[in-house]
Amino acid sequence: MSALPTVLVTRPAADAARWVEQLRARGLAAQALPLIDIAPVLAPSDLLACWQRLPQYAALVFVSGNAVDHFFDGAALAWPAQVRCLSPGPGTGRKLRERGVPGACIDEPAPDAPQFDSESLWQLIGQRPWSGRRVLVVRGRSQGEQASSGRDWLMQQLEQAQAQVEAIAVYERRAPQWSASQLEAMARACADGSLWLLSSSQALAHLPAGLDLSRARALATHPRIAQAARNAGFLQVFQSRPTLPEVIASIKSSLHD
Repeated sequence: MSALPTVLVTRPAADAARWVEQLRARGLAAQALPLIDIAPVLAPSDLLACWQRLPQYAALVFVSGNAVDHFFDGAALAWPAQVRCLSPGPGTGRKLRERGVPGACIDEPAPDAPQFDSESLWQLIGQRPWSGRRVLVVRGRSQGEQASSGRDWLMQQLEQAQAQVEAIAVYERRAPQWSASQLEAMARACADGSLWLLSSSQALAHLPAGLDLSRARALATHPRIAQAARNAGFLQVFQSRPTLPEVIASIKSSLHD
């Protein structure tokens, strides 16, 4: 393969558009192909009530940039300085700062951390005195899932540290509705050397049934996503940290594999 591959950005639409713009600005062929639709689930009154309770919490965990956006949408209150914001990576931290949270209130893995995930965040905050302290996890849910269902790994660690952990779902992840032209484009992308940029294991569950991945190539931004892509049947799976420079470097290095 002599030319750089077309990169299919599978993030939700708003994030995908930003990534496509950045990749194209650096001379790469990129197009958005969101594999997850995102929709709000909280009524404005419920969100306002949550904001009014913020001073009761020692910290809020934002699991993603989408969690930040949907928690802050419609909220006009200043962030309480005594409440920590816990972020699994720089993308979520950037969103928090854009929404007016002071950087001094945000805890996130270092820019050179091996991975940006809950495990890296816990290495940073795990030794703090969490016993008896209230923590709110702001997250999404899958379509049809109850708002309070599920205890993810970070919530379990906090509970084992005797924190009082609550969770609130502020958005819902849904499978997109594909048009005939989109289905045809996906089938072509599985065979023409395009590179699927995968940032979520769940997105893989939304791929259309019967899609032939036996010649498809993917670039995953976390080891768990890479393994999920292999399990889904992708022929080649590359891996990169989820920063733009490293994604670009991995795209270019995929030419030689």
